[in-house]
Amino acid sequence: MKLSEFYRSVVQAGMDNDPRGRQAIDKELASRKKRFDSLSEKDKRYFDVETLANPYSDSRILAGSGEEEVKKLLVGIDVDAGEIAVCDRLNQKGAGIDLVMAHHPSGRALAALAGVMGMQSDMLMAAGVPIAVAEDLMDSRIKEVERRMMPTNHNRAPDAARLLGIPLVCTHTPADNMVSGFLENLFKTREPYLLQDLLDLLMEIPEYQEAVRNNAGPRIILGNKDRRAGKVVLEMTGGTSGNKQVFQSMASSGVSTVVGMHMTEEHRDEARKNHLNVVIAGHISSDTLGMNLLLDEVIRRSGQPLEVVECSGFRRIARIQS
Repeated sequence: MKLSEFYRSVVQAGMDNDPRGRQAIDKELASRKKRFDSLSEKDKRYFDVETLANPYSDSRILAGSGEEEVKKLLVGIDVDAGEIAVCDRLNQKGAGIDLVMAHHPSGRALAALAGVMGMQSDMLMAAGVPIAVAEDLMDSRIKEVERRMMPTNHNRAPDAARLLGIPLVCTHTPADNMVSGFLENLFKTREPYLLQDLLDLLMEIPEYQEAVRNNAGPRIILGNKDRRAGKVVLEMTGGTSGNKQVFQSMASSGVSTVVGMHMTEEHRDEARKNHLNVVIAGHISSDTLGMNLLLDEVIRRSGQPLEVVECSGFRRIARIQS
């Protein structure tokens, strides 16, 4: 398939698995279109028109025209100039790689990471937090992340890819949506009673089994295995960590356990103050699960096989025949 078709399949899969639901996405895209139409012709020149069809500002084609044929991918969690150079060297040896697929964003997608964080407000509302509280807390955190991204030299990987003529795409939130939906369905179906039950469910998943072998498996960082899981909330998508003050509202809304990819010490301290259990599934392993599910979905939608070369922490575990 062409790179543009691959990319559109990625975005569509992310939208179909977005925890907010399609109606909320459609409203967001309509709001963007209205804002774009109200701009002057001068301001429209600088508007990212991709945002009118793609709600995920952290997922983009970063190098390439979109017309390239994609059959073989180099897939990694973090891709910088080093991974681009590895791809070039592999191709010199005859690997025939058509595309580098990164999970974490770089380039303009990294600069716009804060743009996807608003979806966390909807997720908090679904967990029982009043939307006014959720949006107020998220607004300050979004501005903090925007400021943090300002000094970043974010174009290093795209520039390396451009210089070497290697197409590059990053698929951050679509992959995170996949893992979030997968685990949400698992927990709803199996209803873990204790934190140990929750860990046992995670350990049925090959990506987390692999993580344990690499000393990076799921673990409880607040609570213990004999505590009841109660109401479980996932923190797996929405750009990056939200406002640490939200844990008080979560606890007041009946949440007992938070399951995330990672958590800072400051966030952990706030969760502890509010008597929450916290289970960390694992960062790279959760990202790998999301990327595997995303690749499976692209293959299913296109009906075309894709050959994958693993790098940068990613391990291909297919749930669909390619």
